[in-house]
Amino acid sequence: MRILVTGVKGQLGHDVVDELTKRGHTPIGVDVEEMDITDAAAVEQEMKKEPLDAVIHCAAYTAVDPAEDNREVCMRVNAEGTRNIARVCRELDIKMVYISTDYVFDGEGERPWEPDDARNPLNVYGESKYQGELAVEEYLDKYFIVRIAWVFGVNGKNFIKTMLRLAKDHKEINVVNDQTGSPTYTYDLAVLLADMVETEKYGRYHATNEGLCTWYEFAKEIFAQAGVDVKVNPVSSEEFPAKARRPHNSRMDKSRLTQNGFKLLPSWQDALKRYLEVLKNEAETT
Repeated sequence: MRILVTGVKGQLGHDVVDELTKRGHTPIGVDVEEMDITDAAAVEQEMKKEPLDAVIHCAAYTAVDPAEDNREVCMRVNAEGTRNIARVCRELDIKMVYISTDYVFDGEGERPWEPDDARNPLNVYGESKYQGELAVEEYLDKYFIVRIAWVFGVNGKNFIKTMLRLAKDHKEINVVNDQTGSPTYTYDLAVLLADMVETEKYGRYHATNEGLCTWYEFAKEIFAQAGVDVKVNPVSSEEFPAKARRPHNSRMDKSRLTQNGFKLLPSWQDALKRYLEVLKNEAETT
């Protein structure tokens, strides 16, 4: 299969291209230099260069707090950019995988969010991804909407790298303990996305590594596994003010994956262990 992968410079796009290559597919990785998704003409030109079988759309504006002050840019990338891609997918009659987020929900309660629950975003970023979902659903029947959360990968910034960096200069770190969810390792997610795009089992899905934690518990496990001696203090979201509101409940129901024959991702603790090994190996070779 020839598969266009957007956002190839990001954490997920990078791993998706690697996984597709391993399977003998032909991924065409693009970033803003090759295809500015906010430019409808550029999208059409790139997508029609050579025959395509699918698009895995990983590119996004993901700076959650800056999005509050940059609503127009965020909406242009995540909503209009996605619409531009979906429009051409329909014209070419090819399937599309759209990467979305737990932020499309309001994060209330404690019940895990199901794929078809009502969407009610709390912040600009969540609203932009919700509008992207609506565009995909409006234009296409052959789509996978895959909502993920708390993403970490080798190629880019993430919570784990931030914690390890802070631990170099701080003996104590305050971390929010009233937001619950599941981390997602892009390496594991890329395997699932490749599995999906090889099928016609379309629809909305939730995909994170297995198991739940708060950010505080995640940080504690990072330092325990990395052998770093630092005190982690649990704090409330109110004590750690941010420009954008965050959901307290990011629990995701992933039963639709198994119902459709897809494998659940490994536990987040296992993913963390493998990820830290990769970081260690990278550090030793640079």
